[in-house]
Amino acid sequence: MDRLDALKLFVRIVESGSFAAAAREIGVGQPAVSKQIASLERHLGAQLVRRTSRSMTLTETGQSVYEAGLRIIGDFTELESSVGRGQVSPAGMVRVTVAPVFGRLYVVPRLPAFFARYPNVSVDLSATERTVNLVEEGFDLSIKSGRLADSSMIARQLASSPVVVVATPDYLEKHGRPERPQDLARHACVVFAQLREPRAWRFEKVDGPGLHVPSGNFHTGDAEQIRAAVLAHMGLVQAPAWLFAPEIASGAVVSLLQDFAPAPMPIHAVHPAGRRLPTKTRVFIDFVAEILTSDPGPAFVPVRA
Repeated sequence: MDRLDALKLFVRIVESGSFAAAAREIGVGQPAVSKQIASLERHLGAQLVRRTSRSMTLTETGQSVYEAGLRIIGDFTELESSVGRGQVSPAGMVRVTVAPVFGRLYVVPRLPAFFARYPNVSVDLSATERTVNLVEEGFDLSIKSGRLADSSMIARQLASSPVVVVATPDYLEKHGRPERPQDLARHACVVFAQLREPRAWRFEKVDGPGLHVPSGNFHTGDAEQIRAAVLAHMGLVQAPAWLFAPEIASGAVVSLLQDFAPAPMPIHAVHPAGRRLPTKTRVFIDFVAEILTSDPGPAFVPVRA
């Protein structure tokens, strides 16, 4: 077995969770798998895996080799496809993280068109609200809504989304309509609170503080639940317009306090620095940018050239 095949086997072991599972998948005995990984470890001069009778864990070096292996295998798969077709034909797996509701509303429904255009590219979409270390966890890309923290990552802004305050007509009929940010103190708010800390709402062109700390009976750190609570007439929320774009367009929710809206929220594609961006990742980024800039509703504002 050559070194690339050994690397592929090691990646399969990590992703299947055990030597035995990997051996079953490729139809060989477990001793043969163990022998190949031992040979790879000798070649690299480092232990990759710690095994006991009940568990398997990666060493620090093993984690680094796994992450590098994903990239190497993806690049080689892309190269094979390009050479075989006599042209540049993106191929391989793109591993992407995205906020769950953003993926459900804007990415997953458009994937059939992406696969029709790039049939040799696969997408592994991880839906999570948490901050992901792309390098340590083996991801190629993250789609992020909001301002970015300083990091060594490379970011490309795809679009922006207006920041809106919305409520249902039923809620407003019962409780009235706020005309300025100061009126929010008399209204129930749906509170986005990660790590139990309410996220303050920002406003511009106001007399006094431009921040409002929302209060209400319902707190959550999940954007899907924010949507559900507002649509259940539980109160107002400030959110990026993409979260409620279909409802704004249909009139199911009403956009409020538009004269005081803060700057639109940027949406970025973020990927690790320090290496060539694979074609499979680049075409996926381009496709997501196309989705956002072609949306006919109130969700997104194109990036100015």
